[in-house]
Amino acid sequence: MKRKALALLSGGLDSTLAVKVMLDQGIAVEALNFTSPFCTCTSKNAGCKSEAIRVAEEFGIPIKVMNKGVEYLEIVRNPRHGYGKGMNPCVDCRIFLLRKAKEYMAESGADFVITGEVLGQRPMSQRRDTLRVIERESGLEGLLLRPLSAKHFKSTIPEQEGWVDREKLLAIQGRSRREQMELATELDVKNYPCPAGGCLLTELSFVSKIRDVFDHADELNLRDFRLLKMGRHFRVGPRTKVLIGRNEAENEVLSLAVQPGEATIRWIGGGSPVGVVTGHQEEGLLTTAAKILLRYTKGEQGGECAVKVTTDGEERLIQVENDFDDGRIEEFRV
Repeated sequence: MKRKALALLSGGLDSTLAVKVMLDQGIAVEALNFTSPFCTCTSKNAGCKSEAIRVAEEFGIPIKVMNKGVEYLEIVRNPRHGYGKGMNPCVDCRIFLLRKAKEYMAESGADFVITGEVLGQRPMSQRRDTLRVIERESGLEGLLLRPLSAKHFKSTIPEQEGWVDREKLLAIQGRSRREQMELATELDVKNYPCPAGGCLLTELSFVSKIRDVFDHADELNLRDFRLLKMGRHFRVGPRTKVLIGRNEAENEVLSLAVQPGEATIRWIGGGSPVGVVTGHQEEGLLTTAAKILLRYTKGEQGGECAVKVTTDGEERLIQVENDFDDGRIEEFRV
């Protein structure tokens, strides 16, 4: 009977190699990919999701893409095992993903789960002690195989039962990816644009934006976090924020992201970025948002400027004094 593995596949080098090692042993593989608003792994056209799909197509295996969802945002806000250097709940994140994989095992018909984890590669989630915690709390003890570092751990059920040949597994460890790159050459694995991946939650410059959403949102939604990668962000009220595009591409994305009840603002006197006012709408807050917007235009400093406000398709003009200097702007910047 041919055995089947469910693989957590990001599209990066490590998870791609883990899949290839299993396929070369005659194991059927189905890939599971998780999307997140915090992923920084990008290729020319898209991010990790498309890379995972490309790898799955290249290997001829099925793939299921899951959104981590609002449930994951709650884990980011209150991780049981704490944060790394930023707001990255790496241990809790791995437990969350593997629990979802375990839930999907029955539907997929998989016998066990594989990942591209490498012992010692990541300082928080890939230490020996935390790897054991992750395996135990995910409910996958004995059924979680890490092909790239398998020989550093006791054998799993797939190895004990002879489904997988332990001698053909690897003993990679540490942060260098030299061995993985050599293995990729050996296995003829090419086109891996995202060898290490990345997460905005680890970037200290991004933490203040994330905390701002957690501190001021009435309820969490993925859209607010996706927009954190877009434009300049200013908090003008406890429940009001203005996002200002930095270029035409961002202007277009922000314009399309506007939800009912929210306002877009734009200076009518010339070239202007798009501003989107989210949350509670109030005339004084719109005026503040418009003054911030004007600092990114060629509107006359100290003069009065006309700003177009559009809400639910209805347009109106407001006259705003362009009197904010850079210091005043910084008081609102997230």
